[in-house]
Parts: sequence; structure tokens; C-alpha cells
Amino acid sequence: MPGTLYIVSTPIGNLADISFRAVSTLKEVDLIAAEDTRVTHNILARYEITTPTTPYHQHSLDRKTRQLIEMLVAGKNIALVSDAGTPGISDPGYEIIQEAIRSEIPVVAIPGPNAIITALVVSGLPTWRFAFDGFPPRRPGDRRAFFKSLEGEPRTMVFYESPLRLPACLKDMLTVLGDRRIAVVREATKMFEEVHRGTIVSAIERFGTGERVKGEITIVLEGIELVPQAPTSDEVDAAIRQMLESGISERDTVKEVAKKFQLPKREVYRRVLNTEVSFSSREAG
Repeated sequence: MPGTLYIVSTPIGNLADISFRAVSTLKEVDLIAAEDTRVTHNILARYEITTPTTPYHQHSLDRKTRQLIEMLVAGKNIALVSDAGTPGISDPGYEIIQEAIRSEIPVVAIPGPNAIITALVVSGLPTWRFAFDGFPPRRPGDRRAFFKSLEGEPRTMVFYESPLRLPACLKDMLTVLGDRRIAVVREATKMFEEVHRGTIVSAIERFGTGERVKGEITIVLEGIELVPQAPTSDEVDAAIRQMLESGISERDTVKEVAKKFQLPKREVYRRVLNTEVSFSSREAG
């Protein structure tokens, strides 16, 4: 019987944010696969966890994935952790999760801290629809093309960014997307946590003055506001005809079509009177 691969979320800053379930899981598994064992050691020491660790990082994914899968198939339970937050989100994890599923190994998530959600909920921007787009490209040309591809995105957008590239990233964002509302969250949950809410211009004034930016950065950016397109006459007439021919009364047709297309009932009623349908259909209404 195979073991279980646990995807364990760990604190993004404040070590007190770890869950009871995460601690107990890390204590009970046979091995912890960590993006950086030195970083993970701080958590293990804090909570007196003595489980053995092994590195699982970007530079040895193929070889390490095969080794860990073999251990899981043999019945060992393994916990996967990243340096901070949830494994697999801009961190190693997808590869072994995918291979575990192919090998019919149980995969269990131990939910917890996540920088994306943390930044989103404090940003003050709409949260009901959002998109996460990872790290923008490093090269200026690629980065501007990346933002160009997002200029029509209506959802709130969330990005990670290096503190060293933040000023250049904000300037490219302004050039391509224009000034929009933004929140730049720095050092979330840590002692020097900062949330800058404003516009891209104000963020450039705050972070692009030459002073070196420090800490983990998450950017939350406003999407565009979609303006509903007015329906064409053919669309309205087709909807009227379909409803009348299906036996719906003129009164109900006016009500439903006016609501659907956000039109005055008087205009819809005029169109209903001018719509030719079979006599039997009109009588049925």
C-alpha cells in the first residue's frame, strides 16, 4: 500500500501562523521534502519537530521526484514544504504532485498561509474575481509584452515580484496599463509589514525613489471595468420572436426581454407588436 504525499502550507513570515494540523503532520510523516532545509529548520526547531528532511528544489527536480515517488510507492509518508506559504505556488511542487497522481499515490493538502490571499484581502480591491499571474518576466521587453497581454483583464490581478525589480516593474506597468488602483504588500505578516494602497503613480513615488526596497513583495492590481455593450436590434428581435413562438405571452415576453437587455418596456412592447409570428403561436400566448 503506498504512502501519502502531504502538501503542507507553512508561515509566510510569522511562525505563529502555522496550523496545529500542519505541526502534527510534520511530526508524523517519515520524511519532509523542503525547498530549502535551512529555512525549514527554523520552523522545525520552533515546534520541536525532529522528522528527517531532504532538499527538493528547482535544480534537482527530476532526480529527486523519482526518488521520492519510489519512497511513496514503498509506503513512506512524505510532507512537501516550500520556503513559505503553499508548495506549488511559484515554488517546486507541481512536478511531484502530478507524478504522485499518475502513480495513484494519495495527495492530501494541509491548508494554511498563502501570500496571494493575504495580500488580496487587505488590498481594498475587488475580491470576488481575481487572477494570479506569478512573477512578471525579468527582461523589460518581455515584461511589457506580459502586461500588454493583460490590459483587457477585468479581474483583480495578483503578482509576486522581487524587491530589486519592483521599481522597474511598476514603471512598465504604468507605461502599458496606465494609472490604476494598486496595493503593494511588503513583508506580509512580519514585523515590518507594509501595505501601500493607492495608484501605480503613488507606488512609484513610494518604491521608486532610489532607496533599496527590502522584503517579500506581492502586488495587487485593479482590472479594467467592463462596459456592457448595447444589444443589436437583431438580437432583441430574435429573443422576442423565440419567446412568442414558444407560447410565452406578449406581456411576459416584454417583461423578460426588457430585463435581459436592460431596455425600456415601452420600446420592447413596440417591437413585440411589430414582430411577425405564426397565428397559432400568438394565440397560444
